[in-house]
Amino acid sequence: MKYQLKFYDTYLAQIYQHVIATDTSPKQLKFAIKLPNIRYQLTPPTMSITELEQNVATQSSVDLVTIASAPHWFDLRQFYKQVKWVLKKPSGVIAAWTYTMPEINESVGAVFKPFDTIDCKSFWAPQRKLVDNKYMSIDFPFEPVDGYENTGPFDQFVVEKLMDLDDYFKFIRSCSAYQKANDKGVELLTENVMEKFKAAWNEDGQSQKIARFRVYLRIGKVGN
Repeated sequence: MKYQLKFYDTYLAQIYQHVIATDTSPKQLKFAIKLPNIRYQLTPPTMSITELEQNVATQSSVDLVTIASAPHWFDLRQFYKQVKWVLKKPSGVIAAWTYTMPEINESVGAVFKPFDTIDCKSFWAPQRKLVDNKYMSIDFPFEPVDGYENTGPFDQFVVEKLMDLDDYFKFIRSCSAYQKANDKGVELLTENVMEKFKAAWNEDGQSQKIARFRVYLRIGKVGN
């Protein structure tokens, strides 16, 4: 069984015998967790069918393609063409998911909302709207899998992570809006903003909190 992995979901990698993990970034591949059944492959942002066959997989040879929080950056028309080429017909499955910003509690959320929707607004790429809409409006031309009436999004997944305030700030700094602002010489996490977050975070006297990331999944099969 073959399984094409995007963004190194090592939990799923432990289920499948053969995994092809691709990325356009050598740095990302360098830091990827190594497992003996994963073949890591550096790929260009765009590939011809010939390059896809040489570097990734042959036609109708892949059981599952996954994409973690990335389809909104892709040329979906070209990407889906290649997905349909590598997936086994008719039951090969594509699963694409994204996640929302971490939910901490009401107090932290009250600080984060204006920070996200006002301070960061001009620095979010237009594609970010697809994430905000939980992939409901993203193009997804695949058939429902057995047991489902549609392709989603399905929202029954929540990832929980224990964070302190420094972890929370690190996450914010990893976001594309923050990175874009930083490249333009704009510091979004000003002292004033950080103090507001600090006051809200410490309101309950607990330094560590559970951050909840709601995951939204689109899943479908390739069909004939």
